[in-house]
Amino acid sequence: MNKQTSFDLDRKTHVEAPENAAQDLGLARGTATPEEHELIVRNERFPREAMVPRHWHSGDPVATAWYNSVSASLPRGEAFFIDTLRLFRDDLPPKLAREVKAFTTQEINHTREHVAFNRLVSDHGYNVESIDQGIQAMLALTEGRPKEFNLAITIALEHFAAIISRHLLEYPDYLKDADPVAAEVWRWHATEEIEHKGLVYDVWLHATRDWSSWKRYKTRALIAALITKKYFGNRIRDAIGLLEQDGYSRSQAKRKLYAFLWWKPGMMRRMFFEWASILKPSFHPWQHDDRDLIQKWESPYSDAVMPAE
Repeated sequence: MNKQTSFDLDRKTHVEAPENAAQDLGLARGTATPEEHELIVRNERFPREAMVPRHWHSGDPVATAWYNSVSASLPRGEAFFIDTLRLFRDDLPPKLAREVKAFTTQEINHTREHVAFNRLVSDHGYNVESIDQGIQAMLALTEGRPKEFNLAITIALEHFAAIISRHLLEYPDYLKDADPVAAEVWRWHATEEIEHKGLVYDVWLHATRDWSSWKRYKTRALIAALITKKYFGNRIRDAIGLLEQDGYSRSQAKRKLYAFLWWKPGMMRRMFFEWASILKPSFHPWQHDDRDLIQKWESPYSDAVMPAE
C-alpha cells in the first residue's frame, strides 16, 4: 500500500481455516475455490480531510465520470449483497458461514468508504443522488422473487466487480495519474473484491445442491446476461449524465465515453471474454487464480491479525 496516501489500517482480520477445510466447507461438487484460501478484513479509512480534485482521474472528465458512476452505484448494491447472503447463512457449513461473516464486514467497509467518496464528488457540485435512486429502482424489481434469484443476481454483479478489480490491479495504466487518495480507495476495494470473488458462487452451489445441473446453469446464465446488460447500461447512462453536468452535449459525452471504454484504455474491450466466462456451464470464479494480485497490493506494514470470530 502506498504510504503517501495516509490510509489508516485499524484492524486486519482473517478467517482461520479448520484442519479439514474441504470437509468443513461441505459444498456441492463444482467449487474451484482454493482450499487454503482465506478472507481478510482490512478496515481501511481514507483521509476524510483530503479534497480530491473535481476531475480526480488524471484531470480527465471522462475517466472521472466513469469511475464516479460506478462508485455512486456501490453502497446500495453492496447492501443488497449483504441482505441476500443473510437469507442463506443459517443453512451453511461452518467455514462458509464464517466467510459470509467476513464478506459482510468487507462490504460494510466498502460501503462506508464509497459513501464518503461519493460525498466528496457531491461537494464538487455533481448530482449523484439520481444514480443511487436508479440503483434502488432496479433492485426493487427483485422484491418478491425467490431468494435464489437474488443470489444469482449477486453472482453476476460480483463477477463483474471481480473482473474490473483484476484489471485495476494488474494493469497500472487504468489508474495512472489519478489522485493518490482516490486511486488507493479503488485498489483497496479491488483487492477484497478479488479475494471474495468465489464466495457467493460457493453459497449458490450449496443452496442449489438439489437442483438439476440444467436448472442451475440456465438460471444463473440467463440472469447473468440480463443483469449485466442492465447494470452496464445504467453505468453508461449515469456517466453520460455526469459529463453533461460538466458541460458536454449528450452526443459528445456518449462519443468520448465509448472511446474511453472500448478503445483507449478500453477496459470493456479487454475484459469482454473474461466476463463471458460466466456463461460457460463449467464456470467458477476461481478458475482464474489471481491471488498474486492480492499479495501485490498488501500493506508493507506489520499486521495485527485477529480472529474473525
